[in-house]
Amino acid sequence: MEAIASLAVIVAAFFVGAVPWGLVLGKLKGIDPRQHGSGGTGATNTLRLLGWRFALAVFVLDFAKGLIPVVLVRALDGPTWLSGAVAVATVVGHCWSPFIGFKGGKGMATGGGAAVGLAPWLIVLLLMIVLIVAVTRYVSLASLVTAIVGPLLALGMAIWGDFPWPWVIAITIMAAIIVVQHRTNIRRLLSGTERKFGQNAALPTGVPESQVDGSQSS
Repeated sequence: MEAIASLAVIVAAFFVGAVPWGLVLGKLKGIDPRQHGSGGTGATNTLRLLGWRFALAVFVLDFAKGLIPVVLVRALDGPTWLSGAVAVATVVGHCWSPFIGFKGGKGMATGGGAAVGLAPWLIVLLLMIVLIVAVTRYVSLASLVTAIVGPLLALGMAIWGDFPWPWVIAITIMAAIIVVQHRTNIRRLLSGTERKFGQNAALPTGVPESQVDGSQSS
C-alpha cells in the first residue's frame, strides 16, 4: 500500500506540473502561445506575446506548481526519495504535458520552484538569473548557466554538508531536462541569432497591440 500511495503522489505531481498556465492565460486574450513567438508555453514566450503582467503571472504559477507539491510531501514527512521524485515529476509534466499533446515549456520556472522546495537556499540562483539577464539580455543563457550551477551546488552540499543524495539526483535530472529543452536556444546562441530580452516579437495576426498587456515584449 505504501508503494501504491507513493506512486499516486508522483502521478498527481506530474499532472499538477502538466497544467499549461501559459496556454490557459493566453486563451484569455485569444492567443495560443504555441502558435507564435518561440512556441513555448512558459513565461518568456508569454512576455513576448502578452507583456510583463501576464508573463509574471505565468512565472509565479509555474514556479508554484513545482514548489507546492514538494513542500507538501516534505510537510507530511515523506521520504527524501519521494520528495525528489515529486520534484522531477512536476518538471516532466510541465515539459511534456498530456493536456497539450505531450508538449510544453522548458521547465525553468517549474524546476526552480521544485528545487527551492527541496533546498530553499537555492533561491539565491534567482539573483544569478537576474544578473546574467541584466548583463547579457539573454534569458536562455541565464537559464542554462543556472541549470549547470544548481547541481554543482547541491553536489558540494552533499559532499561537504548535510544534503540528501536523492535530492542531488533529482536536481541533476531536472537540470538535464532544462538543458535538453533549451537545445534550440543553444544552437541560436552559438549562431548569434538568439532573441534578447526586450526584443520585440511579431504579434499574432488579428490581435491589436492594445490587447497586449504592457508595451514591452521580448
